[in-house]
Amino acid sequence: MKIEVDSMSKYIFTIGYSGFSIEEFIKSLKQYNINVVIDVRSSAYSERYPDYNKPNIENILKANRIYYRNYVTEFGARQDDLSFYNEDGYLDFEKFSKSEQFQLGVKKICNSIEQGYKVALMCAEKKPIQCHRTILVARTFHEKGFKVIHIIPGGKYITQNQVEEELLNTYFPQRGQLSLFSSSNITDEECICEAYRLQNKKIGYRKEDDSE
Repeated sequence: MKIEVDSMSKYIFTIGYSGFSIEEFIKSLKQYNINVVIDVRSSAYSERYPDYNKPNIENILKANRIYYRNYVTEFGARQDDLSFYNEDGYLDFEKFSKSEQFQLGVKKICNSIEQGYKVALMCAEKKPIQCHRTILVARTFHEKGFKVIHIIPGGKYITQNQVEEELLNTYFPQRGQLSLFSSSNITDEECICEAYRLQNKKIGYRKEDDSE
């Protein structure tokens, strides 16, 4: 599937490696001319997918002239600072996205893109909607005016707009009727914000969890 590229727009990509063999992963990156991979995992290791352990994936990418960067501090889904967690015990994406470390990560990526690099955020989860790279990180770039492209298996992609439509359909399937018959109408923008919060609650890391 070919992207209709607008030369006046800024793009950022994401990819979840569990949907790809390492050969398919590299092929997909090259398909979109990506030359920087930002690892947003909290732990840059995988027993199930050893090719994606930090030393291995860094070397594989280097052999294919693609830079590897680890942003565990800036974008990791697990954070040690308890102030980023809400009263229900899970990482509050909206709160963390306002932190100095997160904003520094955003600034560094924006600078790289301004310099002409094509950047992909990498995590493990195959489905974009189930991963913090989408619900936390990509959302921020989307709201800053970037066109967000989520690379999925089979040579396909979906956009952040499509992710938001899926969120709305999941959490507000009858939103049209709500607007018609509710005395306090809910706008689509309010529905989207609440849908992000509900998905954050579903996938957000809890301190008692053993896995991301």
